[in-house]
Amino acid sequence: MVTKPVALILGAGPRVGTAVAEKFVSNGYNVAVASRKGSQVTKGALALQADFANPETIPGIFHTAIREFGISPSVVIYNAGTLTPPPDPESVLSIPPKSVASDLIVNTVSAYAAAQQAVLSWEALPAETKKTFIFTGNIQNISILPIPLMLDAGMGKSASAYWIGAADTLYASKGYRFFYADERHVDGKNKGMSLDGAAHGSFYAQLANHETVPWHATFVKDKGYVKF
Repeated sequence: MVTKPVALILGAGPRVGTAVAEKFVSNGYNVAVASRKGSQVTKGALALQADFANPETIPGIFHTAIREFGISPSVVIYNAGTLTPPPDPESVLSIPPKSVASDLIVNTVSAYAAAQQAVLSWEALPAETKKTFIFTGNIQNISILPIPLMLDAGMGKSASAYWIGAADTLYASKGYRFFYADERHVDGKNKGMSLDGAAHGSFYAQLANHETVPWHATFVKDKGYVKF
């Protein structure tokens, strides 16, 4: 009996997270989807509850998925994110430091914890199995958006992009891949709130096959990787 590969998706938004889960289920993966509410978002996927504000809970999510499916997830996708609106909409520095810190935990620290657990769990998989970590990013790691509301999100994307790029380089000898996925318009501009869930699903499935794409994986709907 052939064991199905496992994909673990952390963060189940109505667009990207759900569409990505559906794509991996259709590709024959056993899929676990962790979300704050732990509600069923995708038919055929295991629903798990998660508290991304507490990175100490991340190992438990991996243990549950491994216990359920019998093997470690070869694909781990971090799609969770949060932000705090500034009390003064015109002041980028009006967000309380405590809120900035708590948002960074969700946007960066828990993602780092997930990558750490992925590496640990991959040691149990056969050497020939392709191991992939994907972080749902955007243009904010290279472009400053002058919008106070986006401060915490931008800080998280920028910080995460750094360690993802470092991990992809430093784990290359093991064949592990780490991607910062960044959907763009055809002209390279930021997609903002017009992200396409199905496009993420298709591209993430390509990344799981370790196609020749750099860690900063900019992509366009129906085109796949495009260098900007």
